[in-house]
Amino acid sequence: MANNAKTISASGVEPRGPKPRPMLSPRNIMIYGTLFIVAIYYALPLYVMVVTSLKGMPEIRLGNIFAPPVEVTFEPWVKAWAEACTGLNCNGLSQGFWNSVKILIPSAALSILIASINGYALANWKFKGSEVFFTILIFGAFVPYQVIIYPIVIILRELNLFGKLGGLVMVHVIFGMPILTLLFRNYFTSLPEELFKAARVDGAGFWGIYFRIMLPMSLPIFVVALILQVTGIWNDFLFGVIYTKPDNYPMTVQLNNIVNSVQGVKEYNVNMAATMLTGIVPLIIYFASGKLFVRGIAAGAVKG
Repeated sequence: MANNAKTISASGVEPRGPKPRPMLSPRNIMIYGTLFIVAIYYALPLYVMVVTSLKGMPEIRLGNIFAPPVEVTFEPWVKAWAEACTGLNCNGLSQGFWNSVKILIPSAALSILIASINGYALANWKFKGSEVFFTILIFGAFVPYQVIIYPIVIILRELNLFGKLGGLVMVHVIFGMPILTLLFRNYFTSLPEELFKAARVDGAGFWGIYFRIMLPMSLPIFVVALILQVTGIWNDFLFGVIYTKPDNYPMTVQLNNIVNSVQGVKEYNVNMAATMLTGIVPLIIYFASGKLFVRGIAAGAVKG
């Protein structure tokens, strides 16, 4: 190696490739400095929420919101879950949590299933009017929710679903289909077309190709659809407060009732604990499947 280095030096030939950049270059300082500021911007409110939810009210009244708790207590979490008043009822968020679960599971499952079949059909089984059908679906993704709130109220009333969990499930399924159909269509379009043609030659039909070929190759885009639906449905407030009644309110509506309650003393630790409890489900799902989410969203955006 030493002889080779001397030979290269003597011949005047320099190593090829870009020179390594110093760690403290202006470019790196700007990039990492910006990332650090953004991280602090998003992490600081979360830190305040966590430490406040672990303090008692006497300690909160001292006014130092950034100080860690002197004495950690989980009483605010217990009260937020089982005792906080959400209007006339003082059962905490527990009832709203189970309402949200009853809304989330069928809404996410049905919307993802229907959208995946739609996207598969639009990508691989061209039929007369398919482009028009796809255009209508995409147009539906950009219609403001506020425009059709009242027509949906009338439809749910006529179907005897207004105020019931089943009505809210139907609303979430319908509103989730356009964007999910677009994602699934783009993903299925990005898969090798030869697989589809080979399956057709072997005699496989619509459902055979869907279940035996498309589904096993589509885990990333299903994870993307799951995360989008879980976060959208679980965090929904507008539909929940309009299309359900107090006994069927989802968790977000009950959280709003707790935070905006005007009765008694304002318990900031309970409010923070209730907020953390409401957001923990989508956070767990996102962190558990974050890598697949990135892969699926990139693959689903390849073709239009």
